[in-house]
Amino acid sequence: MSENMLLSRLEGLDGRFEEVSTLITDPAVIADQPRYVRLTKEYHDLEEILNVKKEYEQTLHSLEDSKELLSSEEDEDMRALAREEIESCTQRIPELEEKIKLLLIPADPDDSKNAVLEIRGGTGGDEAALFAGDLFRMYQKYAESKGWQLAVSSVSEGASGGYKEIVCTLTGEGVYGTMKYESGVHRVQRVPATETQGRVHTSAATVAVLPEAEEFDVEIHEGEIKWDTFRSGGAGGQNVNKVESGVRLRYNWKNPNTGQVEEILIECTETRDQPKNKERALARLRTFIYDKEHQKYMDDIASRRKTMVSTGDRSAKIRTYNYPQGRITDHRINYTVYNLAAFMDGDIQECIDRLIVAENAEKLKEAEL
Repeated sequence: MSENMLLSRLEGLDGRFEEVSTLITDPAVIADQPRYVRLTKEYHDLEEILNVKKEYEQTLHSLEDSKELLSSEEDEDMRALAREEIESCTQRIPELEEKIKLLLIPADPDDSKNAVLEIRGGTGGDEAALFAGDLFRMYQKYAESKGWQLAVSSVSEGASGGYKEIVCTLTGEGVYGTMKYESGVHRVQRVPATETQGRVHTSAATVAVLPEAEEFDVEIHEGEIKWDTFRSGGAGGQNVNKVESGVRLRYNWKNPNTGQVEEILIECTETRDQPKNKERALARLRTFIYDKEHQKYMDDIASRRKTMVSTGDRSAKIRTYNYPQGRITDHRINYTVYNLAAFMDGDIQECIDRLIVAENAEKLKEAEL
């Protein structure tokens, strides 16, 4: 894409930026929280692309000025400075063009949100639950490296360790935009601890990453929620089994895609504080409904894409963890590395970076940029 064509795509953004800048200071807009949040995000997105546009235009001008100086200047020191500037600008311009192209692609509005992470043991019985536990620890380590906060909201432990199911919330900057690539079926090939013959077994666990819904993303009639309280089970202090801190909510929700009324049941026993458990149960309810209502939107996106990079398809086998070979293979991008121990210790950023690059390349191709 020529520089003039690229700059033409940016025409009108300055005017819109000024308009949004004015709107977000309007008391009427501030009072309308859903609109205010949308406009604030648009303001930051426009600010980012306009800063890159400014640098791009300055670099183009510097290149032209340096070429003119080189052709007219006789002083050798000045000519050397001009050549250095030409080399620097020539290298920088393609980088800025690529950055602008990516910024021109509409971002997933959910990318900036926190995420709800659900891990469930699949085929493989006790070994699948153990693997689900290994995946949880992997993400726990990764979250620590990113400075994210992880809060477990519900747990169902496996008979021999690990988890039949574990649900947690990840809070931080751009969590969903990073973690969404982990949704799908994770397959493990290894010798289970219970295997006496040393045979390699194949098991699986399912990972679902959902954008955490804000209060205004979905409409919930809180007066229609039925609450129960109960005593939390399991190990703990003297308080845990004597006080009814666990909460259970029931909510009848009409699925807009099917028209059917469905009862949603959510339990939360994470803390010893009943109000906090209620708050977290409500957050899970919002996220559940948000995910269901947006599934058709996600399916439409998936149907238009030629790859399975981040479609949110939770039935697709995305990655294999082969312990005998110490190998990790991500099947979506044919990415294979032999650092399984480090990977399971949370060193997954390189794989995610490659998935982001693959998706961006696909988006650029679809947008014909």
